[in-house]
Amino acid sequence: MHEPRATPAVGPGAWSAYYEKTGRRPPRETLIRALDAFEREPGGPRRAVDLGCGGGRDAVELLRRGWTVLAIDAEATAIEQLAARDDLPSTGGLETRIGRFEDFDWPAAELVNSSFALPLCPPGAFPGLWSRIAGSLGPGGRFAGQLYGDRDEWFGDPSITFHSAREVDALLHGFEVEYLREEEDDSVTPRGRPKHWHIFHIVARKQG
Repeated sequence: MHEPRATPAVGPGAWSAYYEKTGRRPPRETLIRALDAFEREPGGPRRAVDLGCGGGRDAVELLRRGWTVLAIDAEATAIEQLAARDDLPSTGGLETRIGRFEDFDWPAAELVNSSFALPLCPPGAFPGLWSRIAGSLGPGGRFAGQLYGDRDEWFGDPSITFHSAREVDALLHGFEVEYLREEEDDSVTPRGRPKHWHIFHIVARKQG
C-alpha cells in the first residue's frame, strides 16, 4: 500500500502526528530503486536534495549509503524530528532548511528525491519548480518521487498540482524513464479518511 505524504489543510499538530506515525517506516520504493541504480554505476561521493523530507525516512537511508543530503521541509517539526532521530548516521553529511521547496534554490546534485511532496506545490509555481529540479541535475542525475494524477479524489484543490499521463510524459522529456508505475486505487489517508488515489511513481535519469 502506498503511504501518501499528507492531506490538504493539515495543521501543525496533525503534521507532528503524521511524522510520528510514518517517520520510522522504511524508505520509499522509488528512492531505493534510484539508489540501487547509482550503486551499479561508477562514481564517488554524491549529493542528494530531499524535497519535503518529512521525518527523515528517506534522508536517513541516503546518509546510511554515504550520500551528502540537503533536506528541505516547510514544517519546522519535520526538521526537528529528523535531527532528533536516534538512527541518524553521524556522518556530518546532513544539511537542513525550513521553508517551501518551491521558494529555494539548491546546488547541483546527482539526485533530487521528493516522496509524495511535489504535488503540494501550487500549480502556478510548479513549472518553475520542475525547471529547477531538472536544471540542478547533470547528465546521469536522477529524479525519484511521486506526482498526483488527474483522477485523484483531491483533483481540483487549488493548492495541489495534478498531472495527466500525457503531462507526466511531457515533464519527463529529456529523461530516461527507468521506472514509472501508475497507481489508482481506494485506500485511506494517514488520518484514516477513505480516499481514491491516482499516483505516478517515478524514477528517471537525466540524459546528456
